[in-house]
Amino acid sequence: VYYIVFFLKTGFNLLIHSLTLNSYVVSASVSNASVNNLTDPVVVTLHHLQPKEVSSNMERESGGWDSSGCQIGQSNMSHTSCLCWHLTHFGVLLDVSKTGINERDDMILTVISYLGCGVSSTFLGITLLTYMFFGKLCCDYPSKILVNLSVALLGLNMLFLVNSWLASLDVYGLCVAVAAVLHYFFLASFTWMALEAINMYLAFVKVFNVYVSSYIHKFCALGWGLPLLIVSIVLVTDKDSYGSTSSLVTACWVRGNVAFYVSVVAFVALVLVGNTAVLGMVLVQIRQMQGNKAEGGRARVLWDLRVVASLTFLLGLTWMLAFFAWGPVQVPLLYLFSVFNSLQGFFIFLFHCFMKENVRKQWRTHLCCGQLRLSDYSGCILSSNGGRSKSEKVQNVTSESTSERKISDSSGTSWKDEGWKKRPGSPL
Repeated sequence: VYYIVFFLKTGFNLLIHSLTLNSYVVSASVSNASVNNLTDPVVVTLHHLQPKEVSSNMERESGGWDSSGCQIGQSNMSHTSCLCWHLTHFGVLLDVSKTGINERDDMILTVISYLGCGVSSTFLGITLLTYMFFGKLCCDYPSKILVNLSVALLGLNMLFLVNSWLASLDVYGLCVAVAAVLHYFFLASFTWMALEAINMYLAFVKVFNVYVSSYIHKFCALGWGLPLLIVSIVLVTDKDSYGSTSSLVTACWVRGNVAFYVSVVAFVALVLVGNTAVLGMVLVQIRQMQGNKAEGGRARVLWDLRVVASLTFLLGLTWMLAFFAWGPVQVPLLYLFSVFNSLQGFFIFLFHCFMKENVRKQWRTHLCCGQLRLSDYSGCILSSNGGRSKSEKVQNVTSESTSERKISDSSGTSWKDEGWKKRPGSPL
């Protein structure tokens, strides 16, 4: 049985920072149901105690009232109608400032987030199918790491898409489970981004005397085991750290401040600092390999920009925007954050699947017909072993690490400049 109770306090006149309460205080509750994430807003009509128009914009700092999730529908001298509902955008995953934004921006960010996550999920699925169906593509370490990262990001995006709906069911146990699983995929995504950076460091920077037994197995144990350990610790210490975040948004996520700032903010910050350092060292190595030759011109500049962009999305450096979303730049940076990070899966597909020559040749060999079809392409381009065939067993990793081959543009353009070299094991 659903019931609604309204509490009316007559003659209540509260002065807050020169603002006067000009209506009864109205509270509504619905038993055994959630009133969040509504398709149609709840309309609350307030009668003015004194004939007077109200301001259409009340900031949270002006008093103790929270206007997030509500907006003024109509207002005149005697009555004011408010429309209330709650939304979720991608920025809630790393909302460092925990400061609300206006309803219009919240709505737009929500639409951007859901569209972006839907697009990313689709192209991450295509990436996974490509690498799993064409086994020859997944025969080096960078490709295997990319597949694991794609799985983690796909889980993160898919669960985010259904998060608000599951939260609206208002089932405590379900919301805790959803929040924990979402937290797991979130941490797994950043762990695999960190492992991408470690692999790049070993391939580009530390290229001598590098040998790691069971290399990819240890990466998998760390990539999937560390997030599980962190989530388990949070559940054991305080399972109430998971649940519906607040009245500002409708989402099952990490709501405890200690758990959020330690297992989310601090973890992400540590990964981003490390990945930024690795990116800087890799770019320096690439520049040194290129030397001081001026050949290439515009094409070389475009190639450099493509490398920076592809590695930026692969290492998740766009998530850094959340740490600067404060004050007057909060809303613009939230827009950039939602666009870039909800579309991270699409950019990974674009730079590390679609623009890779060996991937396109596999597509043409097995999926195309007519003139576009290649008669036979068995190329297993191993960036981790200097380009040897898959059948050759790699015994000496040191010799792998010191071998070099010519850099080829992933779109198929190769450079004739012998000074442009590619380190084995790199994802470029």
